[in-house]
Amino acid sequence: MESRVVVRSAPGSGFDNGIEVRGHRLRADEPVEAGGTDRGPAPSEYLLAALGACTSITLRMYAKRKGWDLESIEVVLGRRALGPGEGAETEVLREIRLEGDLDADRRARLAAIADKCPVHRALHGALRVKTVVS
Repeated sequence: MESRVVVRSAPGSGFDNGIEVRGHRLRADEPVEAGGTDRGPAPSEYLLAALGACTSITLRMYAKRKGWDLESIEVVLGRRALGPGEGAETEVLREIRLEGDLDADRRARLAAIADKCPVHRALHGALRVKTVVS
């Protein structure tokens, strides 16, 4: 396995979960209006964060390899359901703001590279989740 993530929900903790990743500790919860205690981002917000971080890292690596003047990257993400009820298709809007001496061709190339980040590819590809209950 590429990475191991452990998520634990304690008895009586509602939706609050502790997350451990390579010695890092995170929290996930739901907002108060959804019945949670808002002690951390919601799982769907972590999904957006993963896409944003992966996009930024991928663009930084590419620009560095090319020797391009990419000073900063900001990725702003949002999501919305496109229909009513559970199972409705979801749309993610990803806005990438690039600062640096980049002409239109380089900006277009970076936009294309953004779609090649591993998280983007996983979301658009044949992602399989194998579940084992013990």
